[in-house]
Amino acid sequence: MWLAVAAVGIALVAAASVVVSGWLVSGVERANGGTREAAERSAIGDYFGGVSAVFSGLALLLLVITLLFQQRELRLQRQELALQRDELSSSRAELHRSAEADMRALHVQLTQMVMDDPSLAPVWNDFQGQPESTLRQNLFANLTFSHFVLAHTWGSHTEAELLVHARNLLSSAAFCRYWNATRAHKSELPPEGAEGRVFRIFDQAFTDLGRGTPPTT
Repeated sequence: MWLAVAAVGIALVAAASVVVSGWLVSGVERANGGTREAAERSAIGDYFGGVSAVFSGLALLLLVITLLFQQRELRLQRQELALQRDELSSSRAELHRSAEADMRALHVQLTQMVMDDPSLAPVWNDFQGQPESTLRQNLFANLTFSHFVLAHTWGSHTEAELLVHARNLLSSAAFCRYWNATRAHKSELPPEGAEGRVFRIFDQAFTDLGRGTPPTT
């Protein structure tokens, strides 16, 4: 049905075009004094066809040049937007690093307060009932471990380098005491987190030194 309607529509448009064209040609002939006069004037008009073609070509060339300039401008805009996105990503990363550094500084400050005043220890620490000297050593060992967590997060140390530092630290009896006191708690850390990754490196060193076996969790 749609094909039939389309065919009828095309036929009507074609018929109308023929009728209108004939009417227009007749009108032009009458206006110019007959068919012969109209043909002569049409021949004169053909001389200007070449000039019209030249201007048409120039217009097309200008259009192409304009499109090329627009394409170049769009490419430059895309590059600028990409640079802006990179700058925003860098800014967010720097803000994150700065916030993390501030949190570490606060952790150091809180630990320092406990070391200066052991009466605060029962509020927040994992070393209840330890002598004051042992408490201070454990708190300092915890700060040391946190330092390596931050260094690994910022890419200052590779895992191989951390393993060397861990073996050196665990050769100390005081650090081993701290590790034994916190090992069960740290083993519950998510393995994909920064502290969880560093814990497993240190615990591998702990195992390599024959101090124990890695936790099953």
